[in-house]
Amino acid sequence: MEEKKVSKLFMIIGIIYVTCLLLSNLIAGKMWAVTSNVTLPAAVILFPITYIFGDIFTEVYGFKKARTIIWLGFVCSFFAVLIYLITIALPHPSFWENQDAYVIVLGTTPRVAIASFVGYLFGEFSNSIVLSKLKVLTQGRNLWVRTILSTVVGEGFDSIIFITISFLGTMETSVVLQMILFQYLFKVCYEVLFTPLTYLIVGFVKKKEEIDTYDYDVKYNVLGGK
Repeated sequence: MEEKKVSKLFMIIGIIYVTCLLLSNLIAGKMWAVTSNVTLPAAVILFPITYIFGDIFTEVYGFKKARTIIWLGFVCSFFAVLIYLITIALPHPSFWENQDAYVIVLGTTPRVAIASFVGYLFGEFSNSIVLSKLKVLTQGRNLWVRTILSTVVGEGFDSIIFITISFLGTMETSVVLQMILFQYLFKVCYEVLFTPLTYLIVGFVKKKEEIDTYDYDVKYNVLGGK
């Protein structure tokens, strides 16, 4: 796989992955009143899809290729936030009355941005590493068990890190813990419900690419290298 050129299908899946990630960051400021007592960021309807695609990359192409996509997503997200902030800072004419709305939608605080980036990296990499190791241990059997267990770990890191860094100290600790719990449970249930679709896509990609990578003797260095 290391010597094979990147395929068209790999690029298509990578583009979809990054698009879902960027859109998730963009809609994260919208709050969704699930019930009268439960509120979640709107990004939960889309962000878990990045974990599904992360599973596909790791399962089919292996950890090294998945690592490349994860870092690509991080760089694109960072660049998007940078452009948003620059755009907001540009002087606007006096007749334009939408500056405040623009700031609300596209603006972000350093604290939330850091929370998002750190949660993303820890979550995505832990998801990929757990799935990769489980595939070797199970000799490729029980994909549904591996995807769910890796999501339990990855989404756990992401939810705890993001919510804690973003909101701890700004509201009651009990509320922060409640947000972590509900967001985590929603994302894990999302993964479980989409497991049949994951099976279909993984099967299709393996057949199309004629690849089924096992990460034997791989050192899980998230910064690169063998």
